[in-house]
Amino acid sequence: MANNDVQHLVDMLFDMIDEAKSAPFSGEKCTINRDEALDLIDEIRAQLPAELKRAQELIRAKDEYVANAKRDVDRMMQKAELDAKSKVSESEVTNAAREKGHEIIRRAEERSREMYRVANEYTEDALRRTEEAIQMALDEIKQSRANFRSVSAEQMKRRQAELAQSDGKIDKND
Repeated sequence: MANNDVQHLVDMLFDMIDEAKSAPFSGEKCTINRDEALDLIDEIRAQLPAELKRAQELIRAKDEYVANAKRDVDRMMQKAELDAKSKVSESEVTNAAREKGHEIIRRAEERSREMYRVANEYTEDALRRTEEAIQMALDEIKQSRANFRSVSAEQMKRRQAELAQSDGKIDKND
């Protein structure tokens, strides 16, 4: 399971619950392998930091992209100023470079905002799906425990009744 992403693990947990055999006398309740379900939940917990790290890497890449774009604009402006001195009026070239620089920065910031938004949506969605899967698994485990307790209590009562009945037969035979 080491190379599974969170979505795949959540899908596996869903399938496990979806394909589980129905509990006796219940159409809505089912029995799942607790160890397998807990293993999947542990694996999801282990994978979440990796998912969050990927989102942080996207944000870092966005920041780096904006910083590089700003450096490029500064270089372009410096080059434009040098070129302007030798070719055309300095103010025309500087204004053109500034306009071009502002346009590049605007596009870089726009892209940065979009990358940030996408990274946030991805992280939020991954956490929401994981939370839902874990909650479903937890609800299923709680229900299984309650079913187990109920069945166990019924069996214990039957056993005690059988023992009491057999004690009564033994007393009559003496």
